[in-house]
Amino acid sequence: MLFRDVATGVILMFNAMVFVYFVLLNSMYLVLFAAAFVETRRYLTRSKSIDLEEVFRSPLTPSVSVLIPAFNEEAVILDVVAATLNLKYPHFEVVVINDGSTDSTLELLKERYRLQHVTRMTECEVSCGYINSVYVSPSDDRLVVVDKLNGGKADALNAGINVSIHDIVCVVDADSLVEPDALLKIARPFLEKPDDTVAAGGVIRIANGCEVEGSRVTRVKLPRNYWANVQIVEYMRAFLGARLGWSAFHSMLIISGAFGGFDRRTMVEIDGYDPNTVGEDMELVVRMHRYLRSRRRPYRMYFLPDPICWTQVPETYGGVARQRDRWQRGLIESLNHNATMLLNPRYGIIGMLAMPYYVFFELMGPIVELLGYAMVAVALSLRMIDFDFLYLFLSVSVLYGIIVSIMAVYIESLAYRRYPRLPSLLKLTFYAVLDNVGYRQINTWWRTKAYFTYYTRRRKWGESRRTRYAET
Repeated sequence: MLFRDVATGVILMFNAMVFVYFVLLNSMYLVLFAAAFVETRRYLTRSKSIDLEEVFRSPLTPSVSVLIPAFNEEAVILDVVAATLNLKYPHFEVVVINDGSTDSTLELLKERYRLQHVTRMTECEVSCGYINSVYVSPSDDRLVVVDKLNGGKADALNAGINVSIHDIVCVVDADSLVEPDALLKIARPFLEKPDDTVAAGGVIRIANGCEVEGSRVTRVKLPRNYWANVQIVEYMRAFLGARLGWSAFHSMLIISGAFGGFDRRTMVEIDGYDPNTVGEDMELVVRMHRYLRSRRRPYRMYFLPDPICWTQVPETYGGVARQRDRWQRGLIESLNHNATMLLNPRYGIIGMLAMPYYVFFELMGPIVELLGYAMVAVALSLRMIDFDFLYLFLSVSVLYGIIVSIMAVYIESLAYRRYPRLPSLLKLTFYAVLDNVGYRQINTWWRTKAYFTYYTRRRKWGESRRTRYAET
């Protein structure tokens, strides 16, 4: 009897702690979404007075080097390069880095663009592996292709930085299609505030199910696949809610590796990407914060909600599981490498707010959440739970999350209208529920497992199966 009373007390205490944890987590989400909503209105109002044609014609618009790291991307590489070369921008180059692909990625590029080997003087400003050859296209001198020994995505990007010649570096994934005006939009902060802007990130949207013509997304449609649809909601919540909210607080720690622009000088000063992490995008941004704040240099990083990059996402349980495992390992590595920033007043709001959030909610969150579900299940099986508490627990752990996901869908529908038809919005609302009932719990398991794979697969690209974009 005594044992049962003690066990009941322990379970109730732990569940109460998890309940408080969920309240704090979802309340933080609501604060970020409120900030994102205000920032969205401010950004859209200001954007009405911006003439992109003027940005295009301005002699002050900075030149850009677009880096595309590629490893076994034969299914999509030609589409992505074509889309990138067709961007509307006055002065830019496209640098494709073939990171030791074992498929026909390099051969396809050679054939399509009649690449010619050149001797290009390349100063090794950041650390990178051995570069075999550099090619240029005689039909379009904006295209440069680097062939190097396999060293991972971060090492490939460092090679691209060394070969690039322009002041702004824009990174695009090899499975992504950038909208024609996206580069003009991502470069705007660098034009308007050239002395302070060191980074700007755009929105990643999911191309699965969309119609593509001429290497451009011409019609936005929802896919039929469950995994792809639930990720659309997940991406909306992450980009139009969390990242826009953190940007409003000047505390953004992640700029997606699929589409982001950076000041090349700052990248060189911190020796580029860290090849010893799979989360090279977050690690770079956090290290930039640490470097610039430790030197008390004024700077800004922006999240911009309308430069759009379309990307493919995995459509199988295993594919999504591997991707989320890799993302969580990248988070663990980034926070470990920059642990001195945590609760350190020297780093201002980054050290005192952003880093604690990511440590206590993103890093520890999966473990706490999984244990919470497990303890509730144990309490139910042993009949040690108050059902009033259970309903309250489910409200803050699931219903609260559903509200946040639906908010993301309707921020999208009111402000950006990429899914303007009512059936699409209703379908996304349905998946906003599934995002929190089923998918969230599975995702929690994947992210928890990442702690066990952390020491075994650090530097792998995490290759995904690509499918060629379906032309209409």
